[in-house]
Amino acid sequence: MTDNLKYLSDEWRIEAEKRLRESLSPEKMNHLTSSMSNIYKNCPDGMQHFIFMRYEEGKLAEFLTGTGEVPTAEFAITGDYEVFARITRSELASHKALMTGKLKLKGNMVKALKLASLADRINKVFATIPATY
Repeated sequence: MTDNLKYLSDEWRIEAEKRLRESLSPEKMNHLTSSMSNIYKNCPDGMQHFIFMRYEEGKLAEFLTGTGEVPTAEFAITGDYEVFARITRSELASHKALMTGKLKLKGNMVKALKLASLADRINKVFATIPATY
């Protein structure tokens, strides 16, 4: 793949799901069972977007992007589109964005901090996708 994909588009979602499945084995994901929604505000198109991921025993069970109603998840992380884009481009660490208030977390903060390294692994996979933001 050589073309840049529009960030959060259907094509980007397909590529992201493929790369997550190829790159992150259940062992690399510590056999995690959890779900997370990233809720993007102030998107370039004026709409609110989301990424929803559900892992079962470390395997990606569900991966969605979209607009409108966000699927219910164990963790919901909300922030501006540009903050998430910077994280995806590896320009900003997700835990730093949380600690500085650029992202807001709903869910168990203690568990979320324990899972931060797994979220970083996911973001590193996203960073490998040539994208237009």
